[in-house]
Amino acid sequence: MTRILLVDDDRQLRRALQITLRAAGYELGVAATGTEALARAASEPPDIVILDLGLPDLDGVAVLEELRGWCVAPVIVLSARHEERAKVRALDAGADDYVTKPFGMGELLARLRAANRRATPRATATVVTTAAFTIDLAAHRVTARGADVRLTPTEWRLLEILVRDPGRLITQRQALQQIWGPTDETETNYLRVHIANLRHKLEPDPTRPRYLITEPGIGYRFEPSGPDPAGRSV
Repeated sequence: MTRILLVDDDRQLRRALQITLRAAGYELGVAATGTEALARAASEPPDIVILDLGLPDLDGVAVLEELRGWCVAPVIVLSARHEERAKVRALDAGADDYVTKPFGMGELLARLRAANRRATPRATATVVTTAAFTIDLAAHRVTARGADVRLTPTEWRLLEILVRDPGRLITQRQALQQIWGPTDETETNYLRVHIANLRHKLEPDPTRPRYLITEPGIGYRFEPSGPDPAGRSV
């Protein structure tokens, strides 16, 4: 089921959209502010975002720019702003579509179907296996050297973020936002501690990591085949 994050401070419109979207078979999360939207997107990654620009706490374009730093879901902007410059600004900030208010529900549903066709599919693999350990994402279970590995909730979340995109660099900012939300972007020391703990529990030699790789000053990457770690920073 496609998961939509609806972000709008208009209670009546939210209610109407909730009824329509759920009737159309969508799973729905709702936020009334930009801060709430960013936190919800980080904790429950959506497939599509419907974003109003006129939010009470943050400018909608600022929310859009923040989302685009780490969220790949298509974003459909809803706005009462009809000016061309407003549309250009939103599209340049990363919006995939722009719908002006008032709008017809049929048109919005059609735009959602189009966005859904363009959306990046979620990874379907639930078991990730390396020569040193196995991760069952569905069962929230990690085994290494024939035994279960106990992870803290934060360690699990960080590991999950990395292994769902093997080989892809996850920036420190992306990891922080997905684990703790948008308010902890500068606490990179937390990440280093949790990465070190994961390496101690999973890597054959934590001082020479082969699977949980650091790109100094940028972020981390999971390499399931275990490349030669020579020259890489711990």
